[in-house]
Amino acid sequence: MNYIDCFLAPVPRANKAAYEELARISAKVVTEYGALNVIECWLDESGPDVSSYHGAETKQSQVEYGSFVAAAGARQGETVVLSYVEWPDKATRDAGMVKVTNDPRMQFGDQPPAFDGRRLIAAGFKPMQLGVRDA
Repeated sequence: MNYIDCFLAPVPRANKAAYEELARISAKVVTEYGALNVIECWLDESGPDVSSYHGAETKQSQVEYGSFVAAAGARQGETVVLSYVEWPDKATRDAGMVKVTNDPRMQFGDQPPAFDGRRLIAAGFKPMQLGVRDA
C-alpha cells in the first residue's frame, strides 16, 4: 500500500523562487530514491472562501473556521506551502528517506534558507482505501 509524507510550512513570500529551486532539487532526489510522485502547492491566497467547502447546514462565519495559515503559524509576509511525497510503501519510504537526508544535494548549509525548517510540520500518512476508482 502506498505511503504519503505530508509537509506544511510557512514560507516568506519573498522567497518563492528560492523555495521553488529547493523543491526542484528535493523532488529530483526523492524520486531517485524511490518516491513515485512529489506535489508542491503554494497557497492560493485569493482562492475560494473556506465556507465553499461546507454544506448549507454546517456553514459558519468566516472567523470560526481554521486555516492553513494559522495551522502553519505563518507570520506577516509569509504564506503556506503544502507538499506531499507519494511512496510505493512505508519500507521504501523509510529506506529512501535515510538516503535522502544523507544525500549531499540535500545539504543546503551554504545557501540562505528559503524557509525556517524548525517550523516545518511533517507526518506520514497511510492512504485509506475507499473503493473509488478513476473513470
